[in-house]
Amino acid sequence: MTATLSAEKRERLIGILFTVGAFLSWGLYPPYWKLLSGVPRFQVFAHRVVWSCTFTACVITIQGRWGEVRAALGSRKTALTLLVSGLCIATNWSIYIVGVLSGRLVSVSMGYFINPLVSVLLGVLILRERLRFWQIVAVFCAFSGVLYMALGSRGLPWISLSLAFSFGLYGLLRKTVAVESIPGTFVESLFVSPIVISFLLFEAVQGRGVFGTADASTHLFLVGAGVVTALPIIWFANGARRIPLTLVGFLQYLAPTSQLLMGIFLYREEFNLTHLISFGLIWVGILIFTLSTFVQRSPRVLRGRKGR
Repeated sequence: MTATLSAEKRERLIGILFTVGAFLSWGLYPPYWKLLSGVPRFQVFAHRVVWSCTFTACVITIQGRWGEVRAALGSRKTALTLLVSGLCIATNWSIYIVGVLSGRLVSVSMGYFINPLVSVLLGVLILRERLRFWQIVAVFCAFSGVLYMALGSRGLPWISLSLAFSFGLYGLLRKTVAVESIPGTFVESLFVSPIVISFLLFEAVQGRGVFGTADASTHLFLVGAGVVTALPIIWFANGARRIPLTLVGFLQYLAPTSQLLMGIFLYREEFNLTHLISFGLIWVGILIFTLSTFVQRSPRVLRGRKGR
């Protein structure tokens, strides 16, 4: 019994470390992309896709998982879903790069703060799921924050909304296919690669291509874009299956919190009263949603323990 509990605690600790590493990486990567500020933004995005595909292919080869890739490509429904999810995550990556390199890290963080509540909304609209009262209140608070930001800045926070909805749709699609994270990421980037490679070739023909003409450090950072994209996905896949989903949901706010703090204190981005009120409404929504989820699950946990 003691040995079993010790093994469970070790697995849980490993899961927490992997998951924290993934979310902190996503939160602390902006300085890496800033190193590529001299490269046109969509070329940075294109290289991110190409080298992510290359890196995940290497991992799949080392792990001997090409059978999973063939199975995914062999199913028309799975392949089509991964094609659409690949377009969603590519959209998310491109907007993220634009946001970071244009000095809009605060807007980027807002997108990832509201993403979980957008996922709930998409579940209602697409999967016909029903919201409980406090979930409705949470979603209302979050979108009140977005609306206040739109009115206060005289325009919708399109970077925030685009990031939240593209990643929300991505998560929704990935829930419908039984493909592990690494093979799935490879297939998604494989589908998008012909588009971005064509773009890179066009840029090269027009004399705007950076790869092959830049200095060695720029080449290294472009190739490394695949590694920094894929590694957190691998860590997340290893961590999320070892810890409860509620803990994953709590830890996910490490990423936008890191981005927000970095945007304000490191890059000195504007954070005025409008931002404070908008984020405050969003944070209230997140708190209500988290507490309501915890309260809902608590009776089940207690019943489960009594059953033992």
